[in-house]
Amino acid sequence: MPSRTCALSLAGLLALLLLPGCNNTLNPLCGSARPAPLIGSLSPSTMTFAQVQQGSMLTVNGSHFVSSSEVVINATPLSATVVSDQQLKVKLTTDVISGPGTVKVTVNTPSGNSGDLGCTSGGASSVLVLTVN
Repeated sequence: MPSRTCALSLAGLLALLLLPGCNNTLNPLCGSARPAPLIGSLSPSTMTFAQVQQGSMLTVNGSHFVSSSEVVINATPLSATVVSDQQLKVKLTTDVISGPGTVKVTVNTPSGNSGDLGCTSGGASSVLVLTVN
């Protein structure tokens, strides 16, 4: 009888942890899941095309950045330098920005190794706009 109680307790725990909407941080099976990135601001938020031609650095501020996070400029993913879990830096060039205008900037984090355990992992941030004059 004691082993049956343990099995029910484990089953109940798993059922609770795998419910939709459960936070990954509460689910021990989601240890390798990565949070979706959030972006709050760009620095600078405006630059000249001449700065882009010179290879200007863009700083993306937000949260949940990890070593695999990429900055996506107008649908082109770029490797970023992770300064911290709240800041990424990327060099902008004419390879990704061909002229003045508005530039869509997002951060993408590939999913982790969470399998199909009810864990969410990685994803894309919202979009911020960089203005290039």
